[in-house]
Amino acid sequence: MILLVAALLFSIAPLTRAAEDKIGVTLDLTYASKWLTKGAQGYQSDGALFKTIDLDFYGTGFGVKTTHRNSTSSGHVDKQRFDYRPYYKGVMFDGQPYVTNYNLSVGYEHYPGLARHRSGTTWEWIFAFSWPQLLANGIVPRYTAHYEYAAGTDYTKQTGADIPSGWVHRFGLGYDIETTSLPNPLHLSSEVGYYDGLGGQVHDWAYANIGLSTSFDLGKGVRLIPAVYHQISMDKSINDDDVTYVMLSMRYKF
Repeated sequence: MILLVAALLFSIAPLTRAAEDKIGVTLDLTYASKWLTKGAQGYQSDGALFKTIDLDFYGTGFGVKTTHRNSTSSGHVDKQRFDYRPYYKGVMFDGQPYVTNYNLSVGYEHYPGLARHRSGTTWEWIFAFSWPQLLANGIVPRYTAHYEYAAGTDYTKQTGADIPSGWVHRFGLGYDIETTSLPNPLHLSSEVGYYDGLGGQVHDWAYANIGLSTSFDLGKGVRLIPAVYHQISMDKSINDDDVTYVMLSMRYKF
């Protein structure tokens, strides 16, 4: 909550905006048949529910997301968590072939069912970039870097909270396929992930993922987004098996 208030104050203070500008709100409810987080299964073979509130502060690029994550099974009660993530997004080199979309954020995890020193709580910085005009035929490359570390100087001394810091690098491509049978394009995505120390001594290509999604506008700002993904797991210390999973999101923006 402190992080949320800090982000709000930081983003509002320097603003000079027209009177008609307002805070944008997006509500998202997502079901995932399996939760893959940087290639690892968050709830083993069980599904997950994500409930997200995303506040966009007056179109300035500043915002904050709050997400509650829980398993659809009763076997992971202690692993339900809240994520608080202030962010700043924008565009660099507008009008150039190398125009760059970016989203920079930092996230804090809170596990309400566990004591703080036993929860494995971390800070996670995310640096995400995409280049919508760089390649031909509508292919969009993207790169995302994650840096994660324990949210306390003595956490590595606490039982159940041994969290070696490190990086994960994700390299991806996206492509929209127009079709007359659907109201919106099919989005084809792919990525490979490289672990650089996060969670231990893994320095290797960990997984590859391909996905297909689309969206349906239901009116009054509501959108339904179905998706299916398949992950090829390359480093068995991150995930044992290949995984196919589906996601279904209901999104309301106002």
